[in-house]
Amino acid sequence: AKAGVIYSTSAHFCAGLDLAQLAEKMKRGERRKRGSWHPTFEMIARSEVPFVAALNGACIGGGLELASAAQIRVADKTTFFALPEATRGIFVGGGGAVRTQRLMGYARMADMMLTGRVLNADEGECANLCQYVVDEGESLSKAVELAERIATNAGLVNWAICAGLPRVNDISHEDGLFIESLIGASIAAGEDKSRVMDFVEKKADRVKPKED
Repeated sequence: AKAGVIYSTSAHFCAGLDLAQLAEKMKRGERRKRGSWHPTFEMIARSEVPFVAALNGACIGGGLELASAAQIRVADKTTFFALPEATRGIFVGGGGAVRTQRLMGYARMADMMLTGRVLNADEGECANLCQYVVDEGESLSKAVELAERIATNAGLVNWAICAGLPRVNDISHEDGLFIESLIGASIAAGEDKSRVMDFVEKKADRVKPKED
């Protein structure tokens, strides 16, 4: 696979942790296993295969953490975002403290967690929780369209964007420039040069202004 789409077949993307299941475990005296979602979400976030999340309805709690692991998020007008963990007496457990916070910033995330604030699709776009907002029922088709476009990119560059860019964000300015140079050299050494030649020879599409 060269790209993937994460979506729901129901009216809601994902409402997060199954609290009824958690309650049963608590009755039995079982402790919640922390970090169990991390390996899967990390695989999505830093895979060589880019993922687009098609959002609709509830995208809350662990569902928002799942969406945050994708590289691109498309929300339809029914989508709403929330982080109700504090009202349930629990804390985020799917990497939200890292990924979701980096998307929207501490102030916005703290506001959502502390007050229970709910954001609609347009507010979510303003808060960087999604990059596209489409009409109701169109998030999956838009996500597939984007995934198909992504799949035409050079594979090594897609890998660098998914696995390299987030790491560059974690290190110092000078180290980031150094890693950027290493990634660029690696891609230049291993990638087919035909894409550049196609552009020079006017065989490839050129970037055009966006049409209204």
